[in-house]
Amino acid sequence: MKRAMSIMTVMVTALLLAPGAFAQAGEAAAGGGKNGLVAIAAAFGMALAAFGGALGQSKVAAAACEGIARNPGATAAIRVAMILGLVFIETLALLTLVIIFVKV
Repeated sequence: MKRAMSIMTVMVTALLLAPGAFAQAGEAAAGGGKNGLVAIAAAFGMALAAFGGALGQSKVAAAACEGIARNPGATAAIRVAMILGLVFIETLALLTLVIIFVKV
C-alpha cells in the first residue's frame, strides 16, 4: 500500500509541475511545436482518469457483491445504488475525454 501511495504521489507531483513546462512561449518549446506536448499531457491525463475510474468501479462492484452476499433481500436496492455509482464514475472519465478533445 505504501508503494502504491508513493507512486501516486510522484504522479500527482508530476501533473502539478506540468503547467510550468507549458508556460513558455510556443517557439521556445522543444521542436517549436506546442501541440505535441499537449497531446502527451492529454494522454497522461486520460490514462490517469481511466486508472482512477477502473479502480473506483472495482471497489463499487466488490462492495455491492459483498452487500448482496450479506443480505440477499436487499439485492434490488444495492443494485440500483451500484449502477448509480458506476454511472457517476464513468461520467467523470468521459468528461475527461471530452476536455482532452476540446484542448487538443
